Amino acid sequence: MPMDNEPNPEPQPAPPTPPSLSWLTRWNRIPLYTRIVVAMILGIVVGLVLGERAIMFALPSEIILRLLGALAPPLILVAVAHVMITTDIPGRKAARLAWLLVLNTTVAVVIGLTVANVMSPGTWSKLDAPAEENVEEKGEGAGQKTPLEVLVENVPHSIIGPLGDQQNIIGVILIAVAFGIAMRGVKDRPVATVTDLVEIAYQTLLTVLHWIIQLVPIGVFCIVAKVVGTEGFEPFKAMAAFVLAVLVALALQATWYLVRIRLFSWPRPWYVLVGVRDALVMAFSTASSTATMPVTYACLKDNVKLREQSASLGSLVGANFNNDGTALYEAMAALFVAQLLGQDLSFVQQLMVVFTAIIASVGAAGIPEAGLVTMTLVFNAVGLPPQYIILLFTVDWFLDRCRTTINVLGDVNVSCLLDGRTQASAT
Repeated sequence: MPMDNEPNPEPQPAPPTPPSLSWLTRWNRIPLYTRIVVAMILGIVVGLVLGERAIMFALPSEIILRLLGALAPPLILVAVAHVMITTDIPGRKAARLAWLLVLNTTVAVVIGLTVANVMSPGTWSKLDAPAEENVEEKGEGAGQKTPLEVLVENVPHSIIGPLGDQQNIIGVILIAVAFGIAMRGVKDRPVATVTDLVEIAYQTLLTVLHWIIQLVPIGVFCIVAKVVGTEGFEPFKAMAAFVLAVLVALALQATWYLVRIRLFSWPRPWYVLVGVRDALVMAFSTASSTATMPVTYACLKDNVKLREQSASLGSLVGANFNNDGTALYEAMAALFVAQLLGQDLSFVQQLMVVFTAIIASVGAAGIPEAGLVTMTLVFNAVGLPPQYIILLFTVDWFLDRCRTTINVLGDVNVSCLLDGRTQASAT
């Protein structure tokens, strides 16, 4: 029996309650492609309900595309500078590496344009081309604009543009606020070298890009609601043809890689595919060639048994410049939208697409959603309305994985070609 004077045990403190997550944190934890699919479904429902009144959703998607377009040039500039500063390329193989990368990307864009011209997926349905904006009319009717329309007009088309325009003070303020908030995370970081400066600029731009990417599902919702409400489901008939055309083009690009491996390197194509299957699966599942780089390197070195220098040059160095699948996709997307709007791109314009896609793809491999950013440059180069880029996001979550796989296979191709026709002797 317990004694009456025995002290009572002290009560144990309750375990701490985990902090509840905000709705924004929970939303951001959902994969981007899932959010895009949900936004697309909701957009279809709202478009069917509102009908022609869904035209009001055109403005939010325009804001998002303007933000992407404004960020694209400085991001590509800093990304390429960052790659050139931080990448160590041996002098003897630098020229051969550069030649292989340029050749593969050029072939990819040519394949993409050829398939898009032959299959013509955009001719399956038509969209009305957007009316050209008249600057004088905009000035006369400025008093009748809604506050949202005024805000859209002041969202900068480029980051540098508003700095030289004394009338667009709102644009300057938007840029200052965005980059001021983004740089708070690196405000105490010392800048001792030029590399440090470029690194800080790169990380700041990536932070701002991450914020814009979070808005993409909203843009998808708005453009789908607007298209379904005003055009019906006719434009989406062409999307299936576009997906098929892109898959055919990517398959042809993969064939190019494997044929080159068979003719100009010692390992056989099937042996290479089996050896790098883990890297290809990871590329498809993550949609990130940057995250796949160490896996690609390990597969090439340990499974395929390439020389260490060849494996590192192709998978680590080349991956920073090699974005063949993205360049192919952007070229096809430009031609597809032109066909959808009934616009014919001349041979010179298609050459401009080739040149812009090649330049935009250099150094973009390390940028999240690289195709999302650089596609605005390709569209603007040939005068295509960039607002239809968001329409492509309805299928981009799947095609992004496919083209990332091709990007990684392109890295594998470069490594094998650099290794040559003779296998390294076993030690």
